[in-house]
Amino acid sequence: MYPDTPTFEQQISEKMAAETTNTNAKILKDLISSHNTIEMMKGVRYYFNENDIKNRKHYFWRDGQKVEDQTKPNNKIPHGWHKLLVDQKVSYIVGKPVTFTGPDSFVKKVNEVLTEDFHDYMVELGLGASNKGLEWLHPYIDEEGNFDMIVVPAEQVIPIYDTSKQKHLETVIRYYPMSVNGQDAIRAEWWTKQDVTYYIAIGTGDYELDTTEPVNPAPHFTYGDAGYGWGEVPFIEFANNQFKVSDLKFYKELIDDYDRRVSDNSNNLEELQSLIYVLKGYEGQSLSEFMENLRYYKAISLDADPGAGVDTLSAELPIQSVNSHLDRLREGIFTFGQGVDVSTDKFGSAPSGIALKFLFSLLDLKANMLERKFRKGLEWLVWFVAEYLSMKGEGQFNYKDIKFTFNKNMLMNDLEASQIAQNSTGIVSQRTILAHHPWVTNPEEEEKRLKEEREEKNKQLQDNYQFPNGQGDGAA
Repeated sequence: MYPDTPTFEQQISEKMAAETTNTNAKILKDLISSHNTIEMMKGVRYYFNENDIKNRKHYFWRDGQKVEDQTKPNNKIPHGWHKLLVDQKVSYIVGKPVTFTGPDSFVKKVNEVLTEDFHDYMVELGLGASNKGLEWLHPYIDEEGNFDMIVVPAEQVIPIYDTSKQKHLETVIRYYPMSVNGQDAIRAEWWTKQDVTYYIAIGTGDYELDTTEPVNPAPHFTYGDAGYGWGEVPFIEFANNQFKVSDLKFYKELIDDYDRRVSDNSNNLEELQSLIYVLKGYEGQSLSEFMENLRYYKAISLDADPGAGVDTLSAELPIQSVNSHLDRLREGIFTFGQGVDVSTDKFGSAPSGIALKFLFSLLDLKANMLERKFRKGLEWLVWFVAEYLSMKGEGQFNYKDIKFTFNKNMLMNDLEASQIAQNSTGIVSQRTILAHHPWVTNPEEEEKRLKEEREEKNKQLQDNYQFPNGQGDGAA
């Protein structure tokens, strides 16, 4: 047998690999073609003020045909209620950095690995999840052997879970458009727990292995001269709520109605004439002549017949009814959108802590749902960090030892909060007091500063009460 001739076992293995590749390529085409992202992208559209009202057209019937009316005023006025509510929630829950607590050595390494960019990713994940229902984080190790991550848009990800409980992630398909030699194409990545296979479909063709990849399938990453797999699919889900739906779903119709009412009112104002003239016994030849005489001479001539004259009618918009309806819509948007109406004056200029908590109660309820789901995502992220540290030989750590604190960004009465913090000294720990003090954004950093100040003060005291020979006099 020639050395280059494959053995029977190798032939069987290659055949099975080819069959798997062909099967996966067919599955890819079916899954991607049926992946519906319309609901996801509604939230994104409304976040950028691309509301449905901007697509509205006016029609009329002519000879039994529906024809677009391009002469009638058609103001399209969208309102950014969705962006306001989403920004409120995201700023409230992750506007301040999420802090980690646990064994000091582990916490220090986690913060070093994740870097300051992690806090920006949290905001990006919060926005994506609120708009689409969920967003994905992809941890990886770069060419230099450093831990890194990127946010992958949910519309590019198709997760495949175990068939029994739909709980454990078995495979992730990521796909995105690109251009190949001037032709539209879709690149797809088939991620398993050990490797990733790259496919490409040009135009409307089938998916085939991407031959531009030097190694395909490829390991998750290369460390040193060897390739490795994480042992888990390196995609982490960050869900908005247990239903994985956008915040927009719960108040979209209210926003649409608000947009329509304001746009219709604008159209009516544009069409409204100041006065409608009712002519009786007018001797002019045409209505245009009447209007011209009225404009130029500021007068008109009438017949001498009894009853001749000019009456005027004025059209009025039901402004009070419109405003009343808009007020109800606004209240509904904030109620069902679970936001805080910052224009309200019912709590006065300096509301107490209880009043502020009541004002933020609905927002807190909504944010808690996101926080609960994000905790699961953060646990998985720390798991990947612990695996990375183990690979580098920097220690063995249990990811469950890390706890997360979401420092909610709520308006508060600073004086009241400061007094509560001062009165809590000796009752609760100093770290807990610092975490809730209105001026403290990073409790760990503030604790470090306090320690440095105490050490500096003790040093000064020692210097002040010291004899030239270095012996303290013990005197006060």
